[in-house]
This record gives sequence, C-alpha cells and structure tokens, in this order.
Amino acid sequence: MQIGNSLPAFTPASSASPARSQPSDASADITRADQAPGSAVREQQANSAAPEPKEADRDASSTTRAGEAELSPQAQRQQQLEIANLVQRDREVRTHEQAHAAVGGQYAGSPTYSFRRGPDGQRYAVSGEVSIDTAPVPNDPEATLRKMDVVLRAALAPIEPSPQDRRVAAQAQAQAAQARVELAQLRREEADKAVEEHKARDDARSADETAPEQARQTPSPAPDLDLYRRLGELSASGASIDLVA
Repeated sequence: MQIGNSLPAFTPASSASPARSQPSDASADITRADQAPGSAVREQQANSAAPEPKEADRDASSTTRAGEAELSPQAQRQQQLEIANLVQRDREVRTHEQAHAAVGGQYAGSPTYSFRRGPDGQRYAVSGEVSIDTAPVPNDPEATLRKMDVVLRAALAPIEPSPQDRRVAAQAQAQAAQARVELAQLRREEADKAVEEHKARDDARSADETAPEQARQTPSPAPDLDLYRRLGELSASGASIDLVA
C-alpha cells in the first residue's frame, strides 16, 4: 500500500520569451533621406573603402550578440516566481513523506520522489510516496491491533493527509476492528477453558475430602455366629476331660 503527498499537481509559471527590438527599415530610410547629398556621397565612399568583414568574424559577432541577450524584467520575475514555487513544493513534499516514514517505523519504507528541473537547473521534488505494510499479523489479533495503530497514525501523520492517506487509514481501522472481534472471541474461549479447569479442580478436591468421611461412616461387618458356636463347643468338650494322676 502506498501513501503519498496531498499536494495538487505542480503547474509552473508561464515564462515569456525575451523581447528583442529590431531596427526599423522605415526609420533607417528616413534618416538617410534627411542627410545632405554631400554627406550621402561621403558615406557611400567610406562604405566602399572599408574592408568587408570575413565570414568567421560575422558568425562570431552574431553568436556573441545572441549570447548576450538578456531576459526582460517581466520574464525574470516569472522565473523567480516559478523557482520560489518549486522550492516551496519541494519542502512540502519532503516534509509530508518524511512524516509518514518517521511514524510508520518498521512498517514503512523510505520515501521516493518525482522531480522537476527548474529554470535554474536545480531538481525539485514535486510528488512522493511511502510504502507501508497493512497486512494483519497471522494468528495474533493482539499484535495486529498494535500494528494497525501504528499504520493509522503513520497515514494521518502529515498536516494535510491526502485522499490516499485517508484510504490507508480507513483500511487500518477495518483491520483493527476485525482483530478486536477475533481477540474477544479468543478471550471468551480462554475464559471458558479456565472455568472448566477450575471446576475440574474443585470436583477433584471435593472427592478427596469426601473419601475419609465415607471410610469413617462404613459399618463394621456382622459377627460370624457359626464361629462363636464352634468355639463354645470346644470349650464344653474340654471341661469333661479326665486327668490321670
């Protein structure tokens, strides 16, 4: 899952090409027409006497004039405004993505950026994103709850979360709700198991306490009358024995 910045698409300020003034042929003709005939003749003789520049010199001269052309004040202001917007955008994008990464911790990746080159030749970040793990922890709803809490805070960490950030936050909340249901069910099962174990221990203890009492209350066996009768007969026969002196 990706969480990215909430800034609108960057639109650079329109730049105007520098205005270059061109000499007017009409004004040049008017100037030459106003000159005296003698001056015109002297100018024509001077031009014919002057050496014609070489081809290389003409190329170098035209290149120098093109390189020395400067932007108009209006174009310079537009470029400065575009650079200022790029600087601000770069700062906002980096702050936004670093907030995601800092809060996301082990569940967030490193920020990645898309750049735009400004009129000054520098590269500025105009958009970015951070990957974040939103999968639940298998067979451990309690750990899933802790993880989703981190994911939720990471998604909403920037001052102005983007729509994608809010979707990630909603997914984290849904995962947390499911984990709470699973955790509640698990705790009910553990509670039922504990009750059963406690009841079994109570039954065993009651059985141990009842056994001695039952042993004390057991009646003695009935006397063997036949045994007593035989003993009586033996005693009677012994009394009639004659003793010889």
